[in-house]
Amino acid sequence: MNIPSTIWTLLVGIVLTAVSFWLGQNHGLLPTAASDEAFLVDGLFNTMMTISVGIFLIVEGVLIFSAIRYRRRKGDDSDGEPTHGNVPLEILWTAIPAIIVIGLSVYSFEVYNSIGGFSPDDVQGSPIANQATSIPGSAIAATLDENPDVRNIDQLPEKDNAPGMGVVSPSLGATPENQGTAPDLVVKVTGLQYAFLFNYPESNVFSGELHVPIGREVYLDMAANDVIHAFWVPEFRLKQDLIPGRQTELRFTPKKAGDYKLICAELCGPYHGAMNTKVIVQTPEDFDNWIKEQQVASKETLNQAVAINPAEQSPDEFLAHYTSEMGISSEMLHQIHN
Repeated sequence: MNIPSTIWTLLVGIVLTAVSFWLGQNHGLLPTAASDEAFLVDGLFNTMMTISVGIFLIVEGVLIFSAIRYRRRKGDDSDGEPTHGNVPLEILWTAIPAIIVIGLSVYSFEVYNSIGGFSPDDVQGSPIANQATSIPGSAIAATLDENPDVRNIDQLPEKDNAPGMGVVSPSLGATPENQGTAPDLVVKVTGLQYAFLFNYPESNVFSGELHVPIGREVYLDMAANDVIHAFWVPEFRLKQDLIPGRQTELRFTPKKAGDYKLICAELCGPYHGAMNTKVIVQTPEDFDNWIKEQQVASKETLNQAVAINPAEQSPDEFLAHYTSEMGISSEMLHQIHN
């Protein structure tokens, strides 16, 4: 029984659609989605993957079928039959890709706009304006001023909040329901060759790792100290540049506990590949405990407790207990003192 070509085309189309859709949704190419914003980017990527798989199967399938079906038979030395242009076919294979590209462009713009990409705001009009300006000089500046041991560090960009400049790069990460609202946590981020520095203004904590709580929206106020850097965590599906002399924003809501690698995605110098750290997503309780631990560790009173001498003993008497265990004699201490 001869099956009409239209039936074959329909069956092949159904199979290709099913395979493309399944592979497009189950490709396993993306890392764990660890933020509330990740599903928007994942939806776009899965759609592009579905369309790509379908086009690949159609094009390669036609090539393989044609190579087998219309191959030169043994003993056939004749020339191929001449053919001329097929206007409807040419219109079809031009229109379909154009429609796909336009559709993906619109979809991409909607995703970009949904995470705040097309809504650059001035710092004074942003939801954290009052909160940021209430910090005298900013948290990192306060840290540098209060700690004389780190005054030799180059001036960090958060020393001033770029008055009159505001956020000149788009604010990424604020989903529609969160746009215009104050975030739960504000962190100031500085990029420099070759490290990220994080400061928590509300608690005056300074860290080389980013700790964030699950389920709380995090606002990153970012700038670079020297050259362009980039804040990129693949599991969050968000990336934002850190630019010298400018402040950029990034907002996200972590949803899965774990340690995630933070990577600088801009070539920033010869040791660019080593510029990475961790984003540690914790439960709110663990995050609060970490903040308290950092505050205790940074108190100046701890430095005074190391060498307390309430009896006002001489150095030899006060250190006798420790020096005897280390095999150091009083004569050695006297020579060092002199």
